[in-house]
Amino acid sequence: MFMKKLLLLLCAGYMTSAWAQPRLPKDYYWQKLDNGLEVVVIENHKVPLATIEIAVKNGAYTEGPEFSGLSHLFEHMFFKANKDYPDQEKFLKRTQELGAIWNGTTSEERVNYFFTFDKDSLEAGLKFMNAAIRYPIYREEDMQKERPVVDGEFQRAESDPGFQLWYETSKKVWGDLMTRKNPIGDHDVINSATPAKMMVIKDKYYLPNNSIVVICGDVVPEKAFAMARNIFGDWKASDFNPHQKYPIPEFAPLTKTEYFIKESSNAQTPQMMLMWQGPDTRNDSVGTIAADVFSKILSLNSSKWQQALRDKGLATSVDISYQTAKYVGPIYLFVTPIPGKMKECYTEMMNQIKQWGDDNYFTDAELAKAKAGLKRQQIRQNEKPSSLASQLTFHWNSTSLDYFTDYFPAMDKVTRADIRNYVNKYIVGKPYVAGMIINKEMNEQYKPGTYFKN
Repeated sequence: MFMKKLLLLLCAGYMTSAWAQPRLPKDYYWQKLDNGLEVVVIENHKVPLATIEIAVKNGAYTEGPEFSGLSHLFEHMFFKANKDYPDQEKFLKRTQELGAIWNGTTSEERVNYFFTFDKDSLEAGLKFMNAAIRYPIYREEDMQKERPVVDGEFQRAESDPGFQLWYETSKKVWGDLMTRKNPIGDHDVINSATPAKMMVIKDKYYLPNNSIVVICGDVVPEKAFAMARNIFGDWKASDFNPHQKYPIPEFAPLTKTEYFIKESSNAQTPQMMLMWQGPDTRNDSVGTIAADVFSKILSLNSSKWQQALRDKGLATSVDISYQTAKYVGPIYLFVTPIPGKMKECYTEMMNQIKQWGDDNYFTDAELAKAKAGLKRQQIRQNEKPSSLASQLTFHWNSTSLDYFTDYFPAMDKVTRADIRNYVNKYIVGKPYVAGMIINKEMNEQYKPGTYFKN
């Protein structure tokens, strides 16, 4: 079956791209058009639907202070006017005609847009996506409507004590480059954005040689590739690599540990957060996978970490996670202590962290259980075909297609020594930023400032 499909692709005129295909899972096919646009087709016949996703190497990491949050605003403007649908009413009417479910997201290292519809609408859907990505119209009246929407998302986030804690902690971790880790942006920049600034972003990053199109679902690969080439093939490439012309600055390593306490009337329950600068996929891909496995180990009910804090009634939640990234992935530790036991919880928390690098902190059984748990999570995610495209485009930018394909074989090879190396290289004894958010009454009653400090 594979050889038959390969021959079909060769006959369709894709000989060079077929042989250049990176490692991909079964039923995933890759081509690169002459203009540099990568196209991946994921054949999945579970339901008679198709999903088109386009992702761009853009996001917070490309934003200096003067553009903070504009990739996010650009995402919102994507679903407005374009050459073929010159106002939002016509745009929305077309989504209804296609029966499309659609959305977009902006993160630190990717912006993506996707439509899901009946498989028979694939060609019409690709043309619809082409008009939106290549020929947007930034009307001032649309921007006047959308700026408050985007800023409103920011304001709603600011009402969440967890976001407030993350935001204050992140500012101290990333320093002058905070905007490059903050997709939601800056109020003043969002509210003063102009169509001209939108065009700056488009001209810098919305290029075929900085983008990928993924076609996923009940499709025939050779037909899908032919449609993509016909529709996107004349999209003109830039004569530059945007990430060479506009390089991402390197984040400065933390040099000291810092503590702070923030009072907020919204904090009905105190929360503590620690953040370290972790590995990235450019320099330590083994460390990024070990980070995932270790975080999963700590989430197990049987782990020493959970037993010492949650099972003993010191905290209601104790979560640690690593965010995979091409540019310094953060390690987050969130703990919600029982208010009357905050000091005891903090003391035990720090005691446990000191032990994380010990050889006997977790068992071989827990290591195996964590790996099996990560695999089950992936199996559940793969049950929804429309999610496959977003999984791939995340890795296309923040890791690589080979990393994506080889993830679980590489995870199976993670050893106790790999995890110990990760913990000792990035966490135990390393600088971090620790924050607490608490309301005024609890702060005065429990006085965490007497112990929550360097």
